[in-house]
Amino acid sequence: MKRFLSAIACIATLLLSGAAQAADISLEAVEAAIARVKPALVRIHVVAVSQRGGREVKFESFGSGAIISPEGHVVTNHHVAGNARQIFCTLSSREEVEADLVATDTLTDIAIIKLRNPDKRTFPAAAFGDSAALRVGTRVLAMGSPLALSQSVTMGIVSNTEIVFPRFMSRMTLDGEDVGSIVRWIGHDAAIFGGNSGGPLVNLAGEIVGINEVDLGLSGAIPGNLAKEVAEKLIRAGKVMRSWIGLDIQPLPDGTGTQPGALVSGTIDGSPAGKAGLLPGDVLLSFDGHPVSVRFREEIPIFNRQVMDIPVGKEVEVVVARNGKKSTMRMTTEERENAREKAVELPMWGVTARNLSRGAAREMKRDARGVLVTTVRQGGPAWQARPRIAEGDVIVALGDNEAVSVEALAEMTRSLVAGRKDPLPVMVTFERRRERLVALVRLEEEKESQDQGIEARKAWLPAATQPLTRESAAALGVPGGAGFRVTQVYKRHSADTAGLRVGDVVVALDGEKVRPTSADETDALPAIIRQYRTGAVVLLGVQRREGGLDIPVTLEVSPTPPAEMKRYREPFLDFRVRDIAFIDRAQEDWPDSREGVLVETVGEGGWAALAELAVGDLIASVDGRPVADVAAFEAAMRKARAEKPERIMLQVLRGIHTLFIEIAPDWTGLK
Repeated sequence: MKRFLSAIACIATLLLSGAAQAADISLEAVEAAIARVKPALVRIHVVAVSQRGGREVKFESFGSGAIISPEGHVVTNHHVAGNARQIFCTLSSREEVEADLVATDTLTDIAIIKLRNPDKRTFPAAAFGDSAALRVGTRVLAMGSPLALSQSVTMGIVSNTEIVFPRFMSRMTLDGEDVGSIVRWIGHDAAIFGGNSGGPLVNLAGEIVGINEVDLGLSGAIPGNLAKEVAEKLIRAGKVMRSWIGLDIQPLPDGTGTQPGALVSGTIDGSPAGKAGLLPGDVLLSFDGHPVSVRFREEIPIFNRQVMDIPVGKEVEVVVARNGKKSTMRMTTEERENAREKAVELPMWGVTARNLSRGAAREMKRDARGVLVTTVRQGGPAWQARPRIAEGDVIVALGDNEAVSVEALAEMTRSLVAGRKDPLPVMVTFERRRERLVALVRLEEEKESQDQGIEARKAWLPAATQPLTRESAAALGVPGGAGFRVTQVYKRHSADTAGLRVGDVVVALDGEKVRPTSADETDALPAIIRQYRTGAVVLLGVQRREGGLDIPVTLEVSPTPPAEMKRYREPFLDFRVRDIAFIDRAQEDWPDSREGVLVETVGEGGWAALAELAVGDLIASVDGRPVADVAAFEAAMRKARAEKPERIMLQVLRGIHTLFIEIAPDWTGLK
C-alpha cells in the first residue's frame, strides 16, 4: 500500500509539475500554496445515521475538511458530518483525533466540527481568501482525500464563478433544503471524487477560496466568502439565523424590456409578504431600500441571500410596480425555520417519524400538529394495522389523546405499554392527505430478554439420521433396502455407548420395518421414537457393510432445541444472542465446558454491525470478563448501558478463529 501511495504522490507531483510548467507557473509557487494549507487538511471518517424501513440505520462515510482555527474547528460539508454520531479525523501528520459536531447549516451544506483537544494544543489553521476576487482562468488547487485515500492535491482553473443548476436538471436538495436557492457554485476543472467533499479549494496564495461539494463532470465548490460567513456564525451562535418573508420570485420575462426588478410569482398565505399585500404579477423594484434586479436565474440566489441576511423581526419597505403604478408596502420579517425536523425511530410502532416544521406543514396544507411518518418497517405494528399506516401519513391521536408531536406520542406509548406482556390494541387516528382514518394498532414493548415456551421433553435417540429411499439404498448396496442412514452419533450418549456407527442404516425398530418413502421425511424416525417413553430400550435393526445386526439403545430425554433457548436482544447496540443448545455443541464439536452466547441476529446499520459482529459468532467474554450464558451477558450489557464506556470489547469465537471486536457506540442516543 505504501508503494501504491508513493506512486500516486509521484504521479500527482508530475501532474502538478507539468500543469505548472504548461501555465508558466513555477512549481515552487504551487508547492508553497500547498504547504500553507496541507498542515490543516483533515480526512474525516464519520458514523452517521439515516432512516430506512422504519428503523434508524447507521453507516460509515468519508469526507474532507480543513482546520480553520487554532482551537481545532474544522470546516466541511453538512452532507459529510451534519448527521454524524461519531467523527474521527486523520490529520496531515497521520494522527487520528476524535471530533464533535459543533453545528451544521443544511441550506449552504456547511458544517463545523471541532477536534477534541484535552491537552489544549494549538492546531495549524488555514486562512480564508477572497473568493470574490476569483476570475475565470484563475489557477486553483483542490485538496482533500478522494476515495478516502490520504490527503491529495489536484490543480485546475476556475471555469465559472456563478454556476446554478439549469431548469432541466434536478435541484440539489439536502434534508429538504434547496442548496441552490442561495449558493452559486465556483466551477473548476481540478478533479474531485467521492471523499473530496468538504475539502478546500485553494488559490495560489495558499488561501481557502471554496469548499468542494459537487462533481457534475465539472467540479463545484461553495464560495469561500459564503462558507466563511456561515462557519463564523455556526462557531459563534451554533446556528445561522435567517429571515423569511414567504415570497416567491422569478426572473423578469423578456417581454418586460430592460427595466429592473423581479417578477413576483406568488406569496404564501399568512406570510409577511402575503400579509403585506404582494400579488402574483407584481414587479418587485426595491427591497429594504436596495434596488432589485433579477433578469437571470443566476441572480435569484443573490436576492434570496439579501432577504435572509436581514435581521429577524425587522420592518422593511418594499416597492412594487402593479399595472404601471408604483406602490410601497411594509412587512416584518420572521425567522426562517429548517425545511425538516430530524426524524427519530419509534420502535414500538415500527416506524421512523418526525415533527412537522411550519414550512413542511404549509406544503402539506395543514397545521404543524401531529407526527409525520417517514418510513415503515415491514411486519411492524404500523405495517400490520388495517388500514396500514404508510409513509407520509400524519398520526394525530392515540385513543382519545391528541398526538401533537413525536415526543408526546412516544411518551404516551411508553405509558400505555409499560409492564404489559401482551400487545395492546389501541385505536389510532391518522390523516392521509384530506382523509382522516382510524386503525387498530397493536403496540408492544420491546422485550430484551425472552424465555421461550418449553415443550415437554420426549424420548430421543442420540443420533442424527437421514432418510434413505429404496433407490438410494440400492445405489449404496444396502441389503435391507430403504431405512434411515446414521449421519452422526453424539459422543458419550447412549447410542454411542451402544455401538451405533455413522453409516449404519436403521431398517427396523423393535422388529418393525421403518422405511421412508421420500428423502424429505427427515422427521419420520424421530417422530416414531417420540412415541416411546424416555428410558425405554429399543432394538434397532441395523444394516452395516459387514451384515445386519440388532443394537439395543436406551432412549434419552430430548435436549432443548435452539428455538427454546433463552434469548436476549440488546436494543441499543442492535443484536440478539441466545444460549448454546445441545445441537450447537454437537455441530461445532464444542466440549461441555464451552461457555458463551451465540449471536443470532445483527441489525443492519446498528453499532454491532458497524463493529462487524456476525451471526454465528460465539461471544465468550465482555471487556475481559467471561460470560457463561445469556443471564451473564445481559448483566454485562446492562452494566455497559449504565456506565456508557467509550468502547465495549467482545472476545468472539468464529469458526476456528478467535478475535476481538470493539464496539464504540455513541451513547447520546440511549433513552
